[in-house]
Amino acid sequence: MSASLPGSRDLPASRHDLSTYLGRVKHSADISDPRTLFTSNAALENAKSLVTQYKQGTIRSMTPELWTAKKIVDSTLHPDTGEPVFLPFRMSCFVLSNLVVTAGMLTPGMTNMGTVAWQVANQSLNVGINFSNANKSTPMSMSSIAQSYVMAVGASCGVAVGLNSILPRLKNISPATRITLGRLVPFAAVASAGVLNVFLMRGEEIRQGINVYPSESEEAKTKREQANQALEPLGKSKKAATLAVGETAVSRVLNATPIMVLPPLILVRLQRMEWLRSNPRLTLPVNLGLILTTSIFALPVALAAFPQRQAVKATSLEKEFWEQGGEGGLVEFNRGI
Repeated sequence: MSASLPGSRDLPASRHDLSTYLGRVKHSADISDPRTLFTSNAALENAKSLVTQYKQGTIRSMTPELWTAKKIVDSTLHPDTGEPVFLPFRMSCFVLSNLVVTAGMLTPGMTNMGTVAWQVANQSLNVGINFSNANKSTPMSMSSIAQSYVMAVGASCGVAVGLNSILPRLKNISPATRITLGRLVPFAAVASAGVLNVFLMRGEEIRQGINVYPSESEEAKTKREQANQALEPLGKSKKAATLAVGETAVSRVLNATPIMVLPPLILVRLQRMEWLRSNPRLTLPVNLGLILTTSIFALPVALAAFPQRQAVKATSLEKEFWEQGGEGGLVEFNRGI
């Protein structure tokens, strides 16, 4: 992200109003735009150069070209490290990366072996995404990553296989209800393990805390930029980390809910129609189309649930921050995605 590039002058956070939910949806659609995946190394370097020139005062105002450069930088670079996020784990690749895995998990009539295999694939992808997009002010050891991965895989497989084994024992439900419940088993597994995955993969943040910064007024921000000074952190807060990780976990569930619920329920209805019954080979492309369509709309809606740059009252954090709040007594931190 642009915050990681050199220069004391901050770019506008977005061309959209991030204080409103609709503004955050539009901004999230920008950073999750899959077209940015085709950005060449030369184009990325040019975008970084333009953003850096603005931050260092060489470029004085935002232009359409600079907004495009900011979009490329924000969707490609990690805000803490300034390094490109590994392509399959970028938010702009989220829909494409999840498409095949989600279709696999939602395949009707899978055996326990197939269920386990797809849950392992899904949690492997989740680990990569959560680790790559986490707040990097608190590093995580490889042993912690491995332990978190094993626990998340175990949880998702346990829920999926457990619910699949319970369904046949339910005697007082109709066959149609049984089919519907069976299609929703992957959602239960993904939602529960997804929350656990986020907390496990970012547990070090909660244990050690993440950097928090004073919220600046426009006057204070301008004065700091004119003095060519960077915004320094006030320290690390465990309470801020808990809030950041918790909100990220909620956004994961909000994203998974329509993707894991709507396509299987719609597919159940479509499979009762003559055109699909007589052409069973169309089931897979229809399923992929439903998942892709739902994912495109669900991702920005879920990402926008909470601001990525979160501002809270200093008094809501540890006592050491109570007297260090900036404008309005607020402090800020990067929530991660």
